Amino acid sequence: MLFSANLGFLWADLPLPAAIRAAARAGFDAVECHWPYAVPAAEVRQALDETGLAMLGINTRRGGAGENGLAALPGRESEARAAIDEALAYAVEIGCGSVHVMAGIAAGEAAEATFHANLTHACENAAQLGLTVLIEPLNPHDAPGYFLNDADQAARIIGKIGHPALKLMFDCYHLQICGGDLLRRFERLLPLIGHVQIASVPDRGAPDHGELDCAEVLGGIGALGWARPIGAEYRPVGATDATLGWLPVLRQIAVSGA
Repeated sequence: MLFSANLGFLWADLPLPAAIRAAARAGFDAVECHWPYAVPAAEVRQALDETGLAMLGINTRRGGAGENGLAALPGRESEARAAIDEALAYAVEIGCGSVHVMAGIAAGEAAEATFHANLTHACENAAQLGLTVLIEPLNPHDAPGYFLNDADQAARIIGKIGHPALKLMFDCYHLQICGGDLLRRFERLLPLIGHVQIASVPDRGAPDHGELDCAEVLGGIGALGWARPIGAEYRPVGATDATLGWLPVLRQIAVSGA
């Protein structure tokens, strides 16, 4: 099985280009990050080209202090679309394949209509660039009030918008907290899934302990044919390199048909 290092958490003490190089030295197959915008895209692209790693995904900006995205916030459409356009342009510059559009803290019919309109804007522009748009349900313990908090809610939105560029980020950490039953949900939602992430539950540490048996879950995902890199989006305790004992173990999980 292949793995992507989420550099929002892993090697977060290093500048992004140095973190990319650290992930390559550690044996990761790809990288992803949260908000790379403080680093010139040319510097990120140079590190990716040097290491041969692909950047799988980046997020749209969160917004102001205390915000967690803009795309579902009524009255903030111009800011949300500017953030989407910025992320798409940055992704093109670094050769990144997807952009996670962050919904923000909102609720109600107006928020849903706003989210739909902004996602449609994102999908239409992403499709022209050959990119994927991701949406990700976040659990209410880590992200209270976040508009998108359930995988079925995300599936309904994807179905209603009906654009092939729009996919689901299946984050096993968030979805285990929001109901569990991960393998049945993964199988049911597989046609909609654009990326998968893991971490331990409930502490969001390395995927080698806790209530979620990551080896079993990833084995099931692999048996269903998922062969793309799994995003390791966990908070390391101490130095990142000291937390990577799980990597060679989970790498041995076979992927059906791969």
